[in-house]
Amino acid sequence: MSDFLDASQRMVELSHGRTRYFDAGEGTPTILLHGVGFSAGGTSWYRNIEALSAGVRVLAVDFVGWGLGDRLEQGYSFAYLVDFVREFQDALGIAKSNIVGHSMGGWIASLFAYESPERVSRLALTASGGVATRTLSQMTEFQPPSKEQTFTRISSLDGLSLEDAADWTEYDWANMQAPSALESYRKILANMNVAETRSRYSTLRRLP
Repeated sequence: MSDFLDASQRMVELSHGRTRYFDAGEGTPTILLHGVGFSAGGTSWYRNIEALSAGVRVLAVDFVGWGLGDRLEQGYSFAYLVDFVREFQDALGIAKSNIVGHSMGGWIASLFAYESPERVSRLALTASGGVATRTLSQMTEFQPPSKEQTFTRISSLDGLSLEDAADWTEYDWANMQAPSALESYRKILANMNVAETRSRYSTLRRLP
């Protein structure tokens, strides 16, 4: 696992600073947007990147506020997260791409497609957020996991060897130990837990 991810790991400079992404394959650019988990990042798509890269160019990016890139001093609004996707496309010279989003990534992908349909070839949502206005207890009562808890979660995934689980744990642990990671994550959760914000950016009126 680690050799494959190391070989495809890149950094790009955006307005907020550096952002890490994983770049593999050739063909139609396909941007993968991860969920809201504290340890999330481009690595969240580890088990999908290699298979997908056989047919398309896969770009699994760390959202601003996650992974090994730079953080924001200000709050993290939905508007900023959506524009981050546009800026990422621009930085890589991509006028239009497939967008795949999971959970929060699906929410951002939906808003992005609604605002900039001309920049989306195909949109794929998996367990997408954006419909419910309620918040989740794991967001409102968040406590960072230990490295042991992180390994336990990852090693419980079906079909994953203990060696790969250990490698994946190292990547996720590095995400969580990045400077200002916890402070930034709490800012992100604070924004996403505001009922008015969740209602305003609901995908229900945008999906049609």
